[in-house]
Amino acid sequence: MTPEASLADTFEQQRLRLLAVAHRVLGSRADAEDAVQEAWLRLSRQDADSIENVAGWLTTVLGRICIDMLRSRTSRAEPTPTADLPELVVTEDVDSPEDAAVLADSVGLAMLVVLGSLRPDERLAFVLHDMFAVPFADIGQILDKSSDAVKMMASRARRKVQDVPPPTSDRRRKQEQREVVDAFLAAARDGDFDALLRVLDPDVSWQRYTAAGVTVGTGSDSVVAAVRRGQGTRVIARRVSVNGEPGILAWGPKGRPLGVMACSVDGGRLVGIVSIVDPRRLARMSLPEPPADD
Repeated sequence: MTPEASLADTFEQQRLRLLAVAHRVLGSRADAEDAVQEAWLRLSRQDADSIENVAGWLTTVLGRICIDMLRSRTSRAEPTPTADLPELVVTEDVDSPEDAAVLADSVGLAMLVVLGSLRPDERLAFVLHDMFAVPFADIGQILDKSSDAVKMMASRARRKVQDVPPPTSDRRRKQEQREVVDAFLAAARDGDFDALLRVLDPDVSWQRYTAAGVTVGTGSDSVVAAVRRGQGTRVIARRVSVNGEPGILAWGPKGRPLGVMACSVDGGRLVGIVSIVDPRRLARMSLPEPPADD
């Protein structure tokens, strides 16, 4: 085997790991694939004999590519820390092997939202060390910082994400979440605003991605007011799975997607909502079809 073929073979052996790292750091499957492809292009231009540890070299190069991509996003982002929408995987909300496979390749919504609020260097340090066990010294080489500085970055990031629950795996907990989402749907359909307030945490936080930008807020009254404004419109809504958690998908006339709502549930109430109503974002998403009998 030639040195060039050996490099290609080693890269293919590392591809899935590299893709997993990039996906966690960047929060987007498409961006992760671009980053991994760029890492391969850089590897293919190297002298095979000059690289002692190809796997380590690839991790370092991929980390630098990811940090450059994160910093580029920051430099052109809207003046809000939530301008970057986490990647959402929307499927039918059923417990099937196929959906389990989709979820295994996704990242929990709550985790992605929190990771998106971290500085690029904090995010990289946390993902590489806490999720992939990369030593602080190696991460320091990527960020051009000391091991102690990287350790502090990862510690700051860890404090921010330590309360994030993992994607639902416990069947009983997931059923409780489904019941809360179903109760929200029923109250909204019936215009029962007292029931709606009972299912919403008084301090529920929400993010709404529209064609004009991102709005954020807190409080159940604002959610109820939004539901009031939607009363009387021809909308079909049902429960779906959003990154492994129960959520809501709504369609308008002729089955046109109107919005996706990711729901965070705690203590039997909705405590967080991320909704997407931007038609351009919705058009890029792979969404379930509307009910055929509606």
